[in-house]
Amino acid sequence: MSEIPAKATESEDPSKSGGTRAAGDLPDARASHGTPASHGTSVSASAGAPDARAPHGPQDPDTTGFGSEEPRPGEPLWQSKPPGSIYDYIKVASFSIGPDGLVDQWSLRAEQVFGIPAERAVGMDPIEAFIDPDLRAQGQRKMTEILDGREWTGVVPFRVPDGADGGRGKDGLAEVYVMPTRTEEGEKAAVCIVVDVRTLRRMETDLAASQAIFGQSPFGFLLIDTDLRVRRANERFASLFGGTPDDHRGQGVHDYLARPEAERVAATLRRVLESGDSITDMHVTGFLPGSDERRHWSVNLYRVHSGSGRPIGVAWLGIDITARRAAAREAAAARRNLALLNDAGARIGNSLDLETTARELLDVVVPGFCDLATVDLYQGLLAGDETPPGLADGSAELRRVAFSSAVSDAPFVGGGAEVAVGGVHHYPFNSPCADALRTARVQHVPGEEGGLVQSTLAVPMVAHDTVVGLAQFARTKGSEPFGDRDRELAVELAARAAVCIDNARLYRREHERALILQRSLLPPGDPVAAGLDIACRYLPGNASADRHSEVGGDWFDVIELPGHRTALVVGDVMGRGLRAAVAMGELRSAVRTLALLDLEPAEVLSALDEIARGLGAPGGVQQATRAARRPREADLSEVYLATCVYAVYDSVTRRCTFANAGHLPPVLVEPGEDALMLDVPPGMPLGVGGEPFEEVEVELPEGALLALYTDGLVESRDHPLDEGLQAFVGALTDPSRPLEDVCDHVLNTLDTHHGEDDIALLMARVQGLPADSVGDWTLPREPRSVGRAREYARARLLSWDLEALVDTTELLVSELVTNALRYGEGEIRLRLLLDRTLVCEVWDAGLVQPRRRRARDTDEGGRGLQLVGLLSAAWGSRRTPRGKTVWFELPLPDGETTLTDPAEALLSLF
Repeated sequence: MSEIPAKATESEDPSKSGGTRAAGDLPDARASHGTPASHGTSVSASAGAPDARAPHGPQDPDTTGFGSEEPRPGEPLWQSKPPGSIYDYIKVASFSIGPDGLVDQWSLRAEQVFGIPAERAVGMDPIEAFIDPDLRAQGQRKMTEILDGREWTGVVPFRVPDGADGGRGKDGLAEVYVMPTRTEEGEKAAVCIVVDVRTLRRMETDLAASQAIFGQSPFGFLLIDTDLRVRRANERFASLFGGTPDDHRGQGVHDYLARPEAERVAATLRRVLESGDSITDMHVTGFLPGSDERRHWSVNLYRVHSGSGRPIGVAWLGIDITARRAAAREAAAARRNLALLNDAGARIGNSLDLETTARELLDVVVPGFCDLATVDLYQGLLAGDETPPGLADGSAELRRVAFSSAVSDAPFVGGGAEVAVGGVHHYPFNSPCADALRTARVQHVPGEEGGLVQSTLAVPMVAHDTVVGLAQFARTKGSEPFGDRDRELAVELAARAAVCIDNARLYRREHERALILQRSLLPPGDPVAAGLDIACRYLPGNASADRHSEVGGDWFDVIELPGHRTALVVGDVMGRGLRAAVAMGELRSAVRTLALLDLEPAEVLSALDEIARGLGAPGGVQQATRAARRPREADLSEVYLATCVYAVYDSVTRRCTFANAGHLPPVLVEPGEDALMLDVPPGMPLGVGGEPFEEVEVELPEGALLALYTDGLVESRDHPLDEGLQAFVGALTDPSRPLEDVCDHVLNTLDTHHGEDDIALLMARVQGLPADSVGDWTLPREPRSVGRAREYARARLLSWDLEALVDTTELLVSELVTNALRYGEGEIRLRLLLDRTLVCEVWDAGLVQPRRRRARDTDEGGRGLQLVGLLSAAWGSRRTPRGKTVWFELPLPDGETTLTDPAEALLSLF
């Protein structure tokens, strides 16, 4: 090996020397401070010296490290330009040893490797300074050999001396290459080139790890240069896109991705290259060669630097997430479907109304599940038929009850001709919709060419194995087509809605039946009564209440009693539904029966109380009475409670007797006076038992207004009872108006639309019988009274222009007065009353009630009451506080009513 001159001559101009310098003029070598150059040799750039940077191929002079730009004082050469060589990673140091074996020159790189400045290193014995004491003897021998002119290379452990600042030195392992040289005087010296072996070992390890990661990675790995071209690809990437890794060198993103996606990825690569910010989980979509399946990748990008920190490209790590995306879509669809079902469970069926339930279904599915939807229900089901017709062929009439669209209210045209909401239609026999109704299976209906709808699901609405209608869900073009999961979801949604609709149908049927029952038990039309002008209102609870409305137990009744008297009844059975309506019917029938017995109001309520207690007992009234005597135990029978006010009005005396069983007090409005609530003791509700009822008798002036009502009129959850009563009393300001107008005014003034309870209102204006319509005589207890009674009756009937009734009336009066003389006691009273009919009453003090019997053919008597029954429209007897009254009633001749001939009636008895 040729020796390097100890002192090189000054370099020539680069233009004259081809851009090179003499080895001794390398700027990386510098003389020690104040040390003569003759004591050693400079570091050489030839002979493979690492301090001289070898270019990697053709380079410009200013990028090779050999340009004209000089480094700043104290700055290493590799930091003045970005050379991009291996010496960026391996820090090679050099120093020279003089003939005396001491360091006479110390390069800047040596300062960095050993951490010792030149002023301290020059003059040091390298063996004594850096070698372990146990190896110094061997080191001295080697130094002697080197100074004798022998080259040497080897790995030497060294220790950096403790620093001048007290810092502890570090251990190291260096590969040393020593080359003998000579000084200008011809003395032997040496140049040492030192490489940190641990750095080399670390580079080997890093290179092996990098090679393993790059070559064995299960993910696609690319190194992309600053021109956005592939510089290196791993086997995984090549296995996906074909060819070998070398075949992908020089390719760009446009060679793998479609133009829009490639431009987006290229812009991202430039941003990473310029900013240095890494990108994590960037989703890239494309196709593999030879495949039409869209693939999805998750890509991580980060900038790669050289050893000097210069950006040299971008690393691309790609993971195929197509399966993961599909699983995520499936999971998202499952979560969406579950949320949709939860929403359907919360929103569908909140109303027991068929149309409202159908609209609730569409509110759930549009736009969360489809873009357009309709619901058709069988017309027969809406009409209340037990079984919807036409289930066999699916072509029965249907009514469109709901429609919803998320596309600017576009009409639904997926199932044939357009049908408006409320329209009645049917599907052709061979149509998919008719097939869905016929088979109870979902049918897929493709959209029409050029139409808005992409596809439609015709889903039968099945509840309890019965098809009640058809739901259609349509998606417009551009939306995701229906899949198997969507079909299952559509069936589930339609089934839930169908069950709610069927429940609403059953409720509507029960409600209508109960309402029919209730209305059938109320007085038909406008009730009429002697001496009273009657007006009434009944409003069942409506479906707007929070508690879905059922019929209640409110009722009222107007019962004509003998003697032109009238019973006014208003009651309310506690509870709702069909059972309450049935209980109300039973109590109303009982009231009418008890009223015809002509009992006093308090007696009527006492009997009703017994009946109400018997309604909930399995054995009826008698069983309930026996159970009341036993100790109170667990009672599984249903308890019926009711309130009732019962009033009897006498049109002759204009007196009204009230009895109250826990009901609201009647309201009376006298002419020229304010309305007031009558003080009638409320008593206990019917069905409680154990308490007697009190009576109150009130004389009603002519023209007075009497109002009976239920609590639904004056009470609601928003208005307490006291406020409602005051509002009701305040609404009765003008009793002189027609009764129908007064009723309407009350209902319009009060809050009667809350729908929480039924409302019953009964109003009566007092119109007593005129004095000239009443004939009243007292007869002594003697046989002549019979003839006198006939004379009184004839004279009064003639004065009333009722000559047609004279004969019949004389005959019947004669029979009743004769019976009073024969079987009665005390004086006899005869009274004739003329109103809509003619009533004749015979009073006496006897307590024995007349009993009608059939006389045998051989009997000479016993046919008087039979004759009364044949000739009169009605007859009867009732108890009075001082005895009894026997009465009969005759219709007034109006030209249409045919009167029975007394002679024929007499002959018919024999």
